[in-house]
Amino acid sequence: MKLSRILCLAIFLMGSILPCFAHHMAVVVNKDNNVGEVASAHLAKILRLEVKKWHDGKDVILVLHRNSSGEMATLERLNKMSAGELKSFIATHQSSITTVESDEDVLKRVESTEGAIGLVDVRSINDQVNVVRVDGKLPMEAGYLPH
Repeated sequence: MKLSRILCLAIFLMGSILPCFAHHMAVVVNKDNNVGEVASAHLAKILRLEVKKWHDGKDVILVLHRNSSGEMATLERLNKMSAGELKSFIATHQSSITTVESDEDVLKRVESTEGAIGLVDVRSINDQVNVVRVDGKLPMEAGYLPH
């Protein structure tokens, strides 16, 4: 009896703690970009390079990490691609995608490049970029981005 209670408590605690380790990504754009909100379907088109211009005519500059498991998982789900398909897509479009090493590098590149858009962990957001609402939601709100 005691063993089953302890086991139930352990399972409950693990289930409560694991969501804390999930990567919550945020879509960020250059401060000069006045896009405040985007539909997830349109965001997927931007990330698949199907949309090449912002509504103000500026070129869309996609900034991605070279290696970010949270970003890759978000891109896979948002674009409905397998990991292999996404890696192949990125490799095929290297000339159209700026890749950097870290969230800090994404933020610096987005901050300094007109038309830039990137994904960063919510804990990295600073006031030098604008955070974009997705489907009317902000980061950490349920339904913001698939993760």
